[in-house]
Amino acid sequence: MKRIGVLTSGGDAPGMNAAIRSIVRSAIYHGIEVMGVNRGFRGLIEGDLFMMDVSSVGDIIHKGGTMLKSSRSEEFKTIEGRKKAMENLNNASIEGLVVIGGDGSFQGAREISELGIKTIGIPGTIDNDLAYTDFTIGFDTAVNTVLDSISKIRDTSTSHEKATIIEVMGRNCGDIALHAGISGGAESIVIPEMPLKIEDMIKKLNQGYDRGKLHHIILLAEGAGKAEDMRIELAEKAGIDARVSVLGFIQRGGDPTSFDRILASKMGVHAVEMLLEGYTNMVVGIKDSHLFHMDITESLKVKKRFDKDLYRLTELLSI
Repeated sequence: MKRIGVLTSGGDAPGMNAAIRSIVRSAIYHGIEVMGVNRGFRGLIEGDLFMMDVSSVGDIIHKGGTMLKSSRSEEFKTIEGRKKAMENLNNASIEGLVVIGGDGSFQGAREISELGIKTIGIPGTIDNDLAYTDFTIGFDTAVNTVLDSISKIRDTSTSHEKATIIEVMGRNCGDIALHAGISGGAESIVIPEMPLKIEDMIKKLNQGYDRGKLHHIILLAEGAGKAEDMRIELAEKAGIDARVSVLGFIQRGGDPTSFDRILASKMGVHAVEMLLEGYTNMVVGIKDSHLFHMDITESLKVKKRFDKDLYRLTELLSI
């Protein structure tokens, strides 16, 4: 293998740059040329490719976002779109492709593999919703970003003696809310995997007020509902005047944590070595602190296991 490509697709995640850096430098170490693809699969269709060298990825390991930019491409989902992408890969003499992203990006990687280009996927999404791996790149940073926000919001909630609903990202996975809520001492955590009845939340709120508690932090995963709807329901059913804070895209940005930088670096090297060994249609993951790889199709079939013991900590510690 003489030349590979790398792209990032879907939502950006802190640590993607660290993964790009790892892929480029480990490939060059092994004597392989690397071409970057701008704007994900859209850039692949448009032929937006460029040669990368060691200097191309200098001073990016600490930066959030992705230097290759990212997008979602409806055209790539069509036969014509994939044909254009393959033509550009072949014209650029690219023999292998590393795709960094979430489940949609992995599906795109699988399509490329089926058309004859060796592909390896690296999990890059703050949602941590790829069940085959313990962690995805960007998740740890997002949790720490939410944790920092909880601390700041608690200060003003205490000053005004208010309950605050903090809505966080994660699509249909509650991992960001659960991990940030546990480590941030949230009194209530509402996630898709474990719906919380509004009556139980009201009971806990009132118990806290009765013993002199000045605030109540409710962490709500976006897949479990909308913060504004919950605010209205609390007001109508219990007369509770809660405030709302929707963190939004702040969770995708910021400097990646040490954990995400190391995870991304290890996965990038592993992906390049897999291409060298002739693997294709595979994804890299981490399980019990060890890297592994598996078939893309099989990885997307794995069902997410909900950690009930971790969730139970909220019930035990937020009395």
